[in-house]
Amino acid sequence: MPPHTTPAAGPSSGAPALLPGAEPWSRPPRPREGEPRVGVLVQHGFTGQPAAMKPWAEELGARGWAVEVPRLPGHGTTWQDCNTTGWDDWCAEVLAAHDRLRATCDVVVAAGLSMGGALVLRLAADRPDAVDGVVLVNPAVATHRKDVLALPLLQHLVGSFPGIAGDIAKPGVSEQGYDRTPLRAAASMMRGWAGVRRDLGRVTAPVLYLRSDVDHVVDEASEPIITAGVAGPVTRVALPDSFHVATLDHDLPRIVSSSIEFVEGLPSVRTQRLG
Repeated sequence: MPPHTTPAAGPSSGAPALLPGAEPWSRPPRPREGEPRVGVLVQHGFTGQPAAMKPWAEELGARGWAVEVPRLPGHGTTWQDCNTTGWDDWCAEVLAAHDRLRATCDVVVAAGLSMGGALVLRLAADRPDAVDGVVLVNPAVATHRKDVLALPLLQHLVGSFPGIAGDIAKPGVSEQGYDRTPLRAAASMMRGWAGVRRDLGRVTAPVLYLRSDVDHVVDEASEPIITAGVAGPVTRVALPDSFHVATLDHDLPRIVSSSIEFVEGLPSVRTQRLG
C-alpha cells in the first residue's frame, strides 16, 4: 500500500492553499515476519511544515513501520493563518495522529523537532501508557532570550517578527518555513511550554535526545530542563555537523540510524518480538 499524502486545499475549499511540501504524509505498517507493528509519529516544528520531516519519515517507513507526519494547524499556509491557531490546536492534531497509529500498531513512538519535541513531550506526559518511546531533535521548552518577556504585549501590537526558519548548515537546502514569525502563535507556544515543563515528570518512556552542536534557533536552556525533568531514561546523541533543522542537514543519516537503533531497543519492541 503506497504512502498517503493529503491533497492541498484549493481556492474553492475556503481554506488557505498549502505551500509545496506541506501535505501531511503517512504510511501504514508493513511489519516483517515475527516483528511487532511499530508506528512512529514524526512532528515538525513552529512555522515549519511536514517537508522538513519527510526524509526522516521515509527512512522509518522503509523499515516497515507505520508513520504519521501531521501538518499542524496554521502551518504550511501563511504566517497570518498561523496567528489564528495555537497550542491547543496543535496538541489536538498530535493526539489525533497518535490515535491513528495506536489503532493499527503494537508499539508507538513519538518524535519531534523543536516545538514538535515539546508537543510530543506533552503527548507522552498525557498518555504515559500509550507512548513507548520519545525521540527529540533540538527540542524547545524554554529560552534564555529576554525579548520574549514582551510577547504578551507585543502580540496585540505587532503581527509578526522576522522568521526563524531555515537554520541549516547544508548548502542549497530549504526548510520551506515561514519568513515571518507570527507573534500570537508564538505567545501561545510559550504558554504551552510552561505546562510541558511542569509535567515532565510524567514522561516515563525512554527518551532519545539528539542535539546539534550549533543551533541558532533553540538555545541551551531547554536541554537540562528536559533531561533532568523526565522520569524515563535519556540517551543523548550529538549532531556535530548540523544547525537547528537537523532533519534536513548533514546529520540526517545519524538521526535515522540513532532513532532506528533506539526504537528497536525499546523494551516494548523486544517484548513483542519475543512474544
